[in-house]
Amino acid sequence: MTVRRIVANIATPDPGKARPFYQGLLGLEIVMDHGWIVTFADVGQAAPQVSFASEGGSGTPVPDLSIEVDDVDEIHTRAVAAGFEIVYGITDEPWGVRRFFVRDPFGKIVNILSHR
Repeated sequence: MTVRRIVANIATPDPGKARPFYQGLLGLEIVMDHGWIVTFADVGQAAPQVSFASEGGSGTPVPDLSIEVDDVDEIHTRAVAAGFEIVYGITDEPWGVRRFFVRDPFGKIVNILSHR
């Protein structure tokens, strides 16, 4: 038996509100849209992962999602310009990532990161 993927499901009365953040900011493509559910994805392959945490590191709250990108500084600049709430400013962490936390349209804290 092999786990092929893990999908985060976020409850919301208006799935379309995800477009400006997940498609506009992060550049994910809509791969499924039934009105009641919209799924965003990238063409890249990644190993399925799930994390359990007592804090988000460096004394931060545990983020609801973590999304690794190739250029965290570019996404940070775009998030600020788009007016998304930055919950934790862009930081080089001692465990080798550069990251920031941003609040999505549903109030979820999203950890946007790149490995150094």
